[in-house]
Amino acid sequence: MAVSSKRRIIPATKSYALEGPKPRMNELFFAFQIFVQFIKGFRALHFIGPCVTVFGSARFKEDHPYYKLAREMGKKIAELGFVTMTGGGPGIMEAANRGAFENGGKSIGCNIKLPFEQEPNPYVNHSITINFFFIRKVLLVKYSYAFVIMPGGFGTQDEFFETLTLAQTKVINDFPIVVMGRQYYQPFQHWMDHMVQEGTISPEDKKFILFTDSCEEAINHIRKYVEKHYTVKPRKRLWWLFEKV
Repeated sequence: MAVSSKRRIIPATKSYALEGPKPRMNELFFAFQIFVQFIKGFRALHFIGPCVTVFGSARFKEDHPYYKLAREMGKKIAELGFVTMTGGGPGIMEAANRGAFENGGKSIGCNIKLPFEQEPNPYVNHSITINFFFIRKVLLVKYSYAFVIMPGGFGTQDEFFETLTLAQTKVINDFPIVVMGRQYYQPFQHWMDHMVQEGTISPEDKKFILFTDSCEEAINHIRKYVEKHYTVKPRKRLWWLFEKV
């Protein structure tokens, strides 16, 4: 049977990532957008002080054990005297911000524009919204002295592996990475052992991570690093950059 020459072809859904190179002016405008977003983030976060970033799922509700664990972790970070930084959304992010906020600590949200799960939670002292995931990840890492990985989905694992890669390649040096939720992350521990056996990572790479369910153990692990490496670099506000005192 002959195939009709009038068959209609349905165009693919538009996506910048699949369109290939755009006209040069479009690419220049995109680069300018990136520049503006970075400057926005740098100006917003330059004076917030040293942070501990908490990564985790936006989907856990207030009554979930992981929400309660993240809330307790935010409290402990505040007691340590650090700023609690998260992606600014609901779930684990809200819980960590809430723990810090309720205990007199500083709480920061670095939010992202999404079709869903995008509203800043009410427990942040300051919130900034970013348009691009890669810029948001830079900001979440740039201002932190330690990282707490709670259970989460694709986004959390992306942030987790990005942070691990930066530690492994010495882009960030020996910053504590605490993974909370031992049962949740047990398959990953097995996978790490498998990667060591296959030679795709070194046995020493496992030293970057502490797996625990204890906020006390987590905060003591972070405290040891802070006491050894933490220094304060005073930052002067410049009036001609409209930096408020």
